[in-house]
Amino acid sequence: MATTPKKFTLKSSDGETFEVEESVAVESQTIKHMIEDDCADNEIPLPNVTSKILAKVIEYCRKHVESDAEKDKLATSSDESLKTWDADFVKVDQNTLFDLILAANYLNIKGLLDLTCQTVADMIKGKTPEEIRKTFNIKNDFTPEEEEEVRRENQWAFE
Repeated sequence: MATTPKKFTLKSSDGETFEVEESVAVESQTIKHMIEDDCADNEIPLPNVTSKILAKVIEYCRKHVESDAEKDKLATSSDESLKTWDADFVKVDQNTLFDLILAANYLNIKGLLDLTCQTVADMIKGKTPEEIRKTFNIKNDFTPEEEEEVRRENQWAFE
């Protein structure tokens, strides 16, 4: 007889609750440690994660748990389809991407943190400082003299 998987309720900072299977919840090392240390009753509060972002995080964790289960059953790699899914998953607006980075860091979900940080790195790669400022809406607070001094000090990076 199959046992029903244990479920946990995750509560976002704005009060919304999400019921998830233990296998999905423990993708987060933070939640896993709470469960192991008996700090997780039936409801786990996540004060640093909004419902919008928590829903995305759960979607990511579910997909990765399912993908791992498929790999075990089929003994074939579904890595390519998962990579495609991951690439589509991070096609979000900048604020959502940054919120996902913060949530992945807070919840200690290495795969999600790596994916989101790599996405930001790819947004920066090959761009001039001015293009990066424009992409991320960063104001240049250096005077031309200060900027020249920084360039001189870091000339090795431009060679």
